[in-house]
Amino acid sequence: MAVQPRGKVTIDTEECKGCGLCVESCPPKCLELGPELNEYGAHPAHYIGQCCTGCGICFYCCPEPGAITVYRAKAKPKAVVTVPGEEHAAIV
Repeated sequence: MAVQPRGKVTIDTEECKGCGLCVESCPPKCLELGPELNEYGAHPAHYIGQCCTGCGICFYCCPEPGAITVYRAKAKPKAVVTVPGEEHAAIV
C-alpha cells in the first residue's frame, strides 16, 4: 500500500556541503546525494520526490543554516459523527 506524502523537502544545492547527515537521518529515506557537483565541489543532497513525512529531522541535522526547508502538508479534516441521544462522538 503506497503512503501519501505528508511533506516535501527543498534543498538549496549551492548551500549544501554534501556531508550526508540529512540522508542518513531521514527515517523514510527520501533524500540522497546527487551525482552532480555544486560550487563547493560536493555532491549535494536532493529530495527523491516521494515518501516525505514532514518530520523535519533532516532540517535539524543539517549543519548549514538555510540549506534545507521542510514543508508539511495540511492534514485533511476528520468528520465527527454524533449519535442523537448519545454523549459520545466518533471520528470517521
